[in-house]
Amino acid sequence: MNPRITVLALALVLPGAAHAAPEKAAIFGIELNDPNVVGGRKARPDEVRRLGLVTDELRKALSGTVEPVETAPQAAEIAKQAPLFKCDGCAATIAKSLGADLAVTGFVDKGSNQIFNLNVAISDAATGKVLRAGQVVIRADTDDTWAHAMRWVVKNRLLAEPLPNRS
Repeated sequence: MNPRITVLALALVLPGAAHAAPEKAAIFGIELNDPNVVGGRKARPDEVRRLGLVTDELRKALSGTVEPVETAPQAAEIAKQAPLFKCDGCAATIAKSLGADLAVTGFVDKGSNQIFNLNVAISDAATGKVLRAGQVVIRADTDDTWAHAMRWVVKNRLLAEPLPNRS
């Protein structure tokens, strides 16, 4: 197994078990995918606010586990490549350019006005390989349910043992 992945796994699952400094992570904003609209659409103001809320929850939930790097220096490239969940690994390339070891991305699939799927992935910035990923269904369109869903997916999928998608 790749020693970097082993250190990441130990640092994520057993805080204090790995004595190496936390890996640097570019945590990108959570995006919206509305598959019911051909060609996609921009998020409404209420959706933008809620996407910001879950992005903040993601950053809080990962704090202490990874060292976040500022993504603002690459804002123009992020906007150009968006949506990152469809850009075939461009998030890893952007993260690497920011000096990050990891790229953390996510999106919400809108199934209906009350059912959403929250997807989050942590990828190796050098290779683009997904190291961990998780998904959870949100069954109500409120701030509390979206925030709870993000905390749940981080705790029970991204930071859980056994590690999801472990090879």
